[in-house]
Amino acid sequence: MILIITHKQDFTADFVIEKLNNRGVKYYRFNCEDIASIDYSFENKGNFTLSINELNKYKSVWFRRTKLPDIVMTNDSEKLFVLSDYDSLFDNVFANINTERWLSKPKFVYEAENKLLQLKIASEIGFKVPNTIVTQSKKRLNKFISDNNNNIIIKPIRQGRIKTNNSFKTVFTNKISNEIIDKLDDFDLTPCIFQEYIEKKYELRVTVVNDKVFSAKVDSQSLTETSIDWRKKKIPFVNYELPAEIALKCVEILKKLNLSFGAIDLIKDINDNYIFLEINPNGQWAWIEMETGLPISEEIINYLTAKS
Repeated sequence: MILIITHKQDFTADFVIEKLNNRGVKYYRFNCEDIASIDYSFENKGNFTLSINELNKYKSVWFRRTKLPDIVMTNDSEKLFVLSDYDSLFDNVFANINTERWLSKPKFVYEAENKLLQLKIASEIGFKVPNTIVTQSKKRLNKFISDNNNNIIIKPIRQGRIKTNNSFKTVFTNKISNEIIDKLDDFDLTPCIFQEYIEKKYELRVTVVNDKVFSAKVDSQSLTETSIDWRKKKIPFVNYELPAEIALKCVEILKKLNLSFGAIDLIKDINDNYIFLEINPNGQWAWIEMETGLPISEEIINYLTAKS
């Protein structure tokens, strides 16, 4: 039995579940927003087993997404308190699921979202990484900008999404114009990542499942809109043969971060160097499989159904 931790709008989970159904693999889908209406219990007797809808034994767990329940309360402070407790309940639930095969353990997923930690580990294992600074000092930032020939990008330090009513908008990676640089003293510095802008031939999305590597290329330089951030416009991905030494580094960084899955963003610069940008420890990938035919979902299923 596979436990799938997700929510009702998770298309990627739907994509894999259809394949599980076709193969007759048993699973239980735990939609987190339903937590207030399902039967769950934990008691400190026996082996401290957690039960969800009377199920307490799982061969493996696929941790996709969480979503808090939609609760109706008129007092905003009390609502925030209750939602915070539900969030803590998820942490307690996940920590007490009795299996060792995870894709991936939530505590490691959350830790691996630290972009500065990613850069540190990537550099330690031999990846080339961009010159980077995070600072509140305009003096240090001005020097960093000057040292990098006024050729700088800015991106969020955590996630690049802002909730707007019932949807989200994306905060893209952007190049800092000379006009902004000249007026830097007029701005407040909030937590964000500044990096050298690297001229590139193209960009790569490398999806790793345990020790299997699937790489795809996007010609981001073919359009002005996508030259800084390929997500700004829909452009196709194609299969890409990654050099063996780079593929090994992609597997190694997952191991260093205690992950079983990761979506890694690389660029190939104009000097043919492979540059590590970041890793999304729970990134989306179904669209890549549909465009390229890379068997990512099959490898996920193989991992979740493998004998321990």
